Amino acid sequence: MSDPLPVAIVVAISENGVIGKDDWMPWRLSTDMKRFKALTMGNPVIMGRKTFESIGKPLPGRLNIVITRNSEWRAGGVATANSLQEAIELARGKAENAREICIAGGGQIYSEALPIADRMHVTHVLAEIDGDTHFPAIDPAIWRSVSSQEVATGEKDSHPTRYVVYERTNRTG
Repeated sequence: MSDPLPVAIVVAISENGVIGKDDWMPWRLSTDMKRFKALTMGNPVIMGRKTFESIGKPLPGRLNIVITRNSEWRAGGVATANSLQEAIELARGKAENAREICIAGGGQIYSEALPIADRMHVTHVLAEIDGDTHFPAIDPAIWRSVSSQEVATGEKDSHPTRYVVYERTNRTG
């Protein structure tokens, strides 16, 4: 039997740890959105209900799994799960030819995924941003940078960024 699909967090984080404000991203990063699409295309994408509702529709070309405690909640084109663990099991059962399972937010889902994730695709937004949702500090004792790329402010970007791929160095918990 092959190894289970790795779990990867995909997130953009400001210098002061902000990832959201009023249920949306407090920046405009077209360059990063293109990278997100390329990273997640063909992979299962797991997100919370609020994140899904802020996007407004399923992401095409990907298995969309929405975590919600409301067993009555439904949306066309998405699978639902009651927990992160259930969502990961569902993704592993349905993901043909996927490279990894992508966790796409929001804050509570990221917090639950952090202890079990194998990799993180982090867009560091090179600015301090006002917001109401934060990502925990990335612990260098647990995560090591395996690649890093500086990204200048593009024509449709509000800030410069640094794209970093982190891999887990050791298991916690």
